[in-house]
Amino acid sequence: MSGPENRPPTVRDWQTIGVALSLGFTVVSSLVLCIGGGILLDRWLGSTPLFTLVGVVLGLVTAGYSFYQLAVLAGSQRRRRGGR
Repeated sequence: MSGPENRPPTVRDWQTIGVALSLGFTVVSSLVLCIGGGILLDRWLGSTPLFTLVGVVLGLVTAGYSFYQLAVLAGSQRRRRGGR
């Protein structure tokens, strides 16, 4: 009995895994770097958590932009193949 769970991964499967991993790393690294930079600036300047909050907003904007880029890329590839 052979089913989808027994088939070897195809090139498209590996491409999907690669896109998901790169998007995950992009989101995590943007959040960590922006929030971490805000924390370091707050400690260095002795300010209230102003730069930490700016880092959170900047990290979320960066992560959202990454999602937007992926959606635009996926849409253009879908149109090129003739899909919806």
